[in-house]
Amino acid sequence: MLQSIEGVYKHGKIELSELPSDVSESRVIVTFLEKKTQAQKQIMRFGMFSGKKQSTEEDFQIAEFYGDTEDGLDWS
Repeated sequence: MLQSIEGVYKHGKIELSELPSDVSESRVIVTFLEKKTQAQKQIMRFGMFSGKKQSTEEDFQIAEFYGDTEDGLDWS
């Protein structure tokens, strides 16, 4: 079973943020990630497309997906 656990490489040693479950000894692959220089840019944020009018419960009922009758799948 493969497990991914975040950690930090410092002074030639790797410090794991948590211990792997059910592993006492194992081969590992270490991938060095780019250093975070600034916070990741958030692509979407709550309300960014809302304009001056907020969505209502009726808007969600209108937009609800009931399946495509032409795709041949049973959406019931």
